[in-house]
Amino acid sequence: MINKIVRDMAEAMQGIVDGSTVLVGGFGSVGQPDALIDGLIEQGAKDLTVVANNAGAGRVGLARLMELGRVRKIICSFPRSAGSVVFEELYKAGRLELEIVPQGTLAERMRAAGAGVPAFYTPTGYGTLLTEGKPTAEFGGRSCVLEHALPGDVALVQAHRADRWGNLTYRRSGRNFNPVMAMAAKLTIAQVDLIEPLGTLDPEHVVTPGIFVDRVLTHPVA
Repeated sequence: MINKIVRDMAEAMQGIVDGSTVLVGGFGSVGQPDALIDGLIEQGAKDLTVVANNAGAGRVGLARLMELGRVRKIICSFPRSAGSVVFEELYKAGRLELEIVPQGTLAERMRAAGAGVPAFYTPTGYGTLLTEGKPTAEFGGRSCVLEHALPGDVALVQAHRADRWGNLTYRRSGRNFNPVMAMAAKLTIAQVDLIEPLGTLDPEHVVTPGIFVDRVLTHPVA
């Protein structure tokens, strides 16, 4: 019997190793799996590469993970935002590597990883410092730059509802990066508000099929 629901946070975090690339869902605080981030802090893995939309805020969650010295590199679109004090401190001190990726390119690099596409060309960023040194080509008179897929060892995602097979639905803007990150990782862990009986989720509402999800932990958003 397939049952991807885990008993507790320790089981959800089991097997995450030092040096992992961790995809963290959310757009700022919206759709961000805060409980799973706290679980990763407790679990202890270090030397991580984190892929996220932004670099955290305040001194909690993702920012706290960085402040503890557990993140070696962050790949994101918006490293500086309101309250990103920890990122700025660490980056200025040379204790954190940074790779800035345009938001659409970031999403497409992960989608490509989930789809088995090793690389793709895009006009986004062509001729800027962000793409300096990358291969280029011209298509229909438009200059493009080659971007590589961005897979993760682990994805931490937040969804609204799930069943025991790991099928996920999302609530409004909480959908954001979560579906593509769930596709792109070897191990996907989902934090959800509700567990529904098998067969009750409307298939038309399932955004992430259970084939992409390995573990489901119930943790309602306050």
